[in-house]
Amino acid sequence: MTYTLAGPVDEAMASASDTLIIAMIVTYAAALFLFAIEAAYGRRTKLKAGRLMPVGAGAAEGADDDIEVNVRTTEGEAQASQSVLGKIALGVTALGFLFGVAQIITRGLAAGRWPWGNMFEFIVAMCLVAVGGLLYASWRYQARFLGAFVLVPTLILLGIGVRWLYVDPGPLIPALQSYWVPIHVTALIIAGGAFMVSGVAGITYLVAHRAEAKKALGEKVAGIAGRLPSSELLDRISHRFILFAFPLWTFGVIAGSIWADEAWGRYWGWDPKEVWSFISWVIYAAYLHARATGGWRGPKATWINVIGFLTVMFNFFAVNYMFSGLHSYA
Repeated sequence: MTYTLAGPVDEAMASASDTLIIAMIVTYAAALFLFAIEAAYGRRTKLKAGRLMPVGAGAAEGADDDIEVNVRTTEGEAQASQSVLGKIALGVTALGFLFGVAQIITRGLAAGRWPWGNMFEFIVAMCLVAVGGLLYASWRYQARFLGAFVLVPTLILLGIGVRWLYVDPGPLIPALQSYWVPIHVTALIIAGGAFMVSGVAGITYLVAHRAEAKKALGEKVAGIAGRLPSSELLDRISHRFILFAFPLWTFGVIAGSIWADEAWGRYWGWDPKEVWSFISWVIYAAYLHARATGGWRGPKATWINVIGFLTVMFNFFAVNYMFSGLHSYA
């Protein structure tokens, strides 16, 4: 069964949506500039300790002494470059986020349907989730320093979307005219945005960890690499975003299989999109298993995260574009 999800295009809403996407890009660019100045020239400031970290538990008599549990306690001290420009940048980022919300709403009103039926709309929505993740991490983990890193891929993806993937609002192709589209695609958009934050935090972690190793040997580390917060904090942020995203990715893959059965009469056809989605799922499952069992920690586990992030991006922006109708309308 198919459902009509599109009506006549509202030209006024379409024009407003186009204006808002430009305003969002300009706002994010200004915020990135301010974040970069803070990262390079801000004053090193101690961050407040968090509340949850793994520590060795006092084992009961006869219990395994190697058992670890999560208890509420303090974490290791972390520092980051901070200045008033960073606070301004965070406010500017929040303004850009609101522009993004308005852009998606007006785009949906213009087309009379869910506003993620093609690659352009998908990119805009996923970048919005990534920026929302940055704002949350800034509030919850004092991770404002990630702004200088998360906004770089965000601006690149938005630029690609506007320059090469943009299409005017219009009706969906028949295969996408299903109520499973907002369910399946929404789950993948949210998971993809969270994986984007986690992947950026993971890459930053690898740089910070290498810088800390050099400092431990008495070497001088110049530039932003020497001013990053502790690798432990970056690792914790990256891990927690994956814990949030992985169940959504799992649900998205399952929902996509149901949609495929409705649209094409089979749950799984081993086409490139399905295969790469499963590859990403396996990689992130391996990451979580490595973290849970303690087999791989630190850089080894983070490299799994980074590889998973790269497969997700490859699936979204290469495989999806080449083998899907998501880049165009009927």
